Amino acid sequence: MTDTSAAAPARTASKRTVLMCRPDYFTVSYRINPWMHPEDPTDTSLAVKQWDVLHQIYLDLDFDVHLIEPIVGLPDMVYAANGGFVIDNIAYGASFTYPERQPEGPAYMDWFEANGFDVRVPEEVNEGEGDFLLVAGKILAGTGFRTATNSHGEVAAIYGREVVSLNLVNPSFYHLDTAVAVLDDNNIAYLPSAFDESSLEKLRTLFPDAVIVTEQDAAVLGLNSFSDGYNVVIASRAKDFERQLRERGYNPIGVDLSELLLGGGGVKCCTLELRR
Repeated sequence: MTDTSAAAPARTASKRTVLMCRPDYFTVSYRINPWMHPEDPTDTSLAVKQWDVLHQIYLDLDFDVHLIEPIVGLPDMVYAANGGFVIDNIAYGASFTYPERQPEGPAYMDWFEANGFDVRVPEEVNEGEGDFLLVAGKILAGTGFRTATNSHGEVAAIYGREVVSLNLVNPSFYHLDTAVAVLDDNNIAYLPSAFDESSLEKLRTLFPDAVIVTEQDAAVLGLNSFSDGYNVVIASRAKDFERQLRERGYNPIGVDLSELLLGGGGVKCCTLELRR
């Protein structure tokens, strides 16, 4: 058997600054994605305990972790990644598709303003870093279920960066960050079946050496992960993804967010990167 790990490149961790929201009011009281079943019980205290583990992992990795106060009646506010998109101290606010989540947009923009970011109020419907990912100097931008395609032009104008539009076709992977994981400045992992053929061609061209995850790992939101360039925090059940990461020189760290998965979110959904 060939030892692939011996040939793996050295990976370098970079300190990350992130925003999180404690799930004090998490529950599933409505259905806006295939993961949500309001008829099934949820355990808020378990969601908090699992989130606390993720929070502690970030602290142990020496991340600079900021917290936004949760708001009664906004159970999905824990999914901080959807609250905006931040590059170069510019915070592009979110404008949510579903009425149930729309109050989150102003709440996050208020936090950005209070913490010194240059806030841009969106004109187009978008769900923040759920559908915008920065990699290789470009912005990968998802559409198909939540974020309007017109927002891609808005983001390009605000940040002056190339935007690569990607069309999602599987409702279980309704945000880009459920179907693509950014591993470092130049590398990604993704699920091919989440995209239409033209989007797949873009991904194959831009990232010919990308990690291709299994359907099984994607089904536990294994791709909804967060990396500092070396340490990659992933769903603990995404075992083949874990194996592939190790073979490529990354350090996967598994975490169980099964309760928050009931709302359709995982590690990345709980994590908004703040790029000053």
